[in-house]
Amino acid sequence: MNRILATAISEFRIAFRNRWVSIATGMMVLFALVLAAAGSAPTGDVGVDRLSVTVASLTSLAVYLVPLLTLLMSFDALAGEVERGTLPLLLTYPVSRLQILLGKLLAHLAILALAVGFGFGAAALVAVRSDPDAIAGLASLWRLIWSSVLLGATFLGAGYTLSALARRPSGAAGLAVAVWLVAVVLYDLALLALIVSDAGGAFTTQVLPIALLANPADAFRVFNLSAASAVAAAGGIGGAANSIPLWQSAASLLLWPLASVALATAAFQKVTL
Repeated sequence: MNRILATAISEFRIAFRNRWVSIATGMMVLFALVLAAAGSAPTGDVGVDRLSVTVASLTSLAVYLVPLLTLLMSFDALAGEVERGTLPLLLTYPVSRLQILLGKLLAHLAILALAVGFGFGAAALVAVRSDPDAIAGLASLWRLIWSSVLLGATFLGAGYTLSALARRPSGAAGLAVAVWLVAVVLYDLALLALIVSDAGGAFTTQVLPIALLANPADAFRVFNLSAASAVAAAGGIGGAANSIPLWQSAASLLLWPLASVALATAAFQKVTL
């Protein structure tokens, strides 16, 4: 455990020196405040507190921004070490590859937690200050924060896997962008096209819930919307969120990081120096 913590502290210092901490936190705070200011209009129509509506908007923000940030943080975590020649030196120390990977994961999760905490916390302060009843939505906000960290862990593992397989930061960067586009953008567009063509048939009622749980980004969105009182304000996926039991989306959200990190560990073990 001491070796993992030492690796994590070293990685965090490198990220802090490279401005990753400030960049991630600044992006989260900026976008969260914009959504907090713009997302207050529907509160009178849906009959819920302002923070709950803001959480529904922040869920959509997290689906796009958290995977992007984590992939950008992780795509050169291993490929960069190989290209700079520091990985062979690092492995001469009494530390295993799994400990190196877990140390990097711990550091990157700490950065993500800081960014998400400050960003969503700033949005909560704006909501509570303008609407004292918004304090009722703090439970939904807390759920969104820790589930965002789990979503980030999934894509961190994916980034490490790509970094180990590509072995060059340039190649890993291209693969990371492709993964983000497919998992966050194209996957949902394909589901939407299939739903429209299905017109309420077997795909919509039987296959769609499974397809949503099979994508970590959609499982994250379903989990937060199905547990939130403002699900009606979120639109779109709200109906699907209500049709999927909460435990299923929670299980998917918990299993994806484990599978992703396990895949990254297997890929890292095969990296030859």
